[in-house]
Amino acid sequence: MKQTIVARADLGMGEGKLAAQVAHASLSAYEDTGTKARKRWKGGGQKKVVVQANGESELFELAEKARAEGIPHAIVRDAGHTQLDPGTVTALAVGPADDDLVDKVTGHLSLY
Repeated sequence: MKQTIVARADLGMGEGKLAAQVAHASLSAYEDTGTKARKRWKGGGQKKVVVQANGESELFELAEKARAEGIPHAIVRDAGHTQLDPGTVTALAVGPADDDLVDKVTGHLSLY
């Protein structure tokens, strides 16, 4: 099992901002995952991969693919306290789910 977090490369987020957005996405999707899958993922080391996208529309397209596959996912919108305007879509987490399911949605993306 794994979780892939797709972060927007076009926003120019600083390293700390990027880390925070990835963490928000990971936790949000985890919270929407069933108990059995959560236990499997936690017991397997909580594998995470961070990849990049180049815009808000790409994140929503990927979220729709995840929804269609029945994969837990979460879109993150920034609160706007530091680098970005409030409501800016920054990241998408897909999974945790079986590797092959997550790869159907995000396997074509480049590592961040």
